[in-house]
Amino acid sequence: MKRRLQGIGMTSRRTRERMVSRLRQQGVLNTQVLAVMADIPRHIFVDEALESRAYEDTALPIGHNQTISQPYIVARMTELLLEKSSLGRVLEIGTGCGYQTAILARLADQVYSVERIAPLMKKARDLLWELDIKTVGFKHGDGNCGWPEHAPYDAILAAAAPAEIPEALLQQLAVGGVMVIPVGSEGKQALHRVVRSEDGFIDEVIECVTFVPFLSGVSH
Repeated sequence: MKRRLQGIGMTSRRTRERMVSRLRQQGVLNTQVLAVMADIPRHIFVDEALESRAYEDTALPIGHNQTISQPYIVARMTELLLEKSSLGRVLEIGTGCGYQTAILARLADQVYSVERIAPLMKKARDLLWELDIKTVGFKHGDGNCGWPEHAPYDAILAAAAPAEIPEALLQQLAVGGVMVIPVGSEGKQALHRVVRSEDGFIDEVIECVTFVPFLSGVSH
């Protein structure tokens, strides 16, 4: 595993640095985000057959009809969280393969990650342990419910698109906290940044995106 973490050829540190240069050209300017993206080996979060494509700017399948988001989207969503708030306690909806989780964990004090598909959650937990990331709590559950036991959160990030933002997630956001979430039906999704104020919520539409749908229930 150690050799795989370091990477060679198309999975090497140099390839990650080329990815980071491309992210800069795409407008991602937060130096903390770029440094973490250069450091976390994205190739270990995909199947070995796809490792050589890990640093392309594209989403890739991770099984169970789910994908690992393209590097630009991971960087952009993380940057949007950091613009308005420091990352103390973060709720992530949709652990997936754990790549976004790992990025958040390097920037936040504590991450609580909810995943509805049990095998994905277990695999992600094992990978983060291999990376010596131990500030993440994992829950197999329905993302619509969030994780109320640890609320309120300074930041919430969702990696799937609901038709509208679940009320439970809004209520678990701290005053001054930020949520970044894709919203809309297939083909008509937009990334939203929601900031909670004393008086309510400020909802800002950022850009068009494509995500898997936000599903209810759990899968074993």
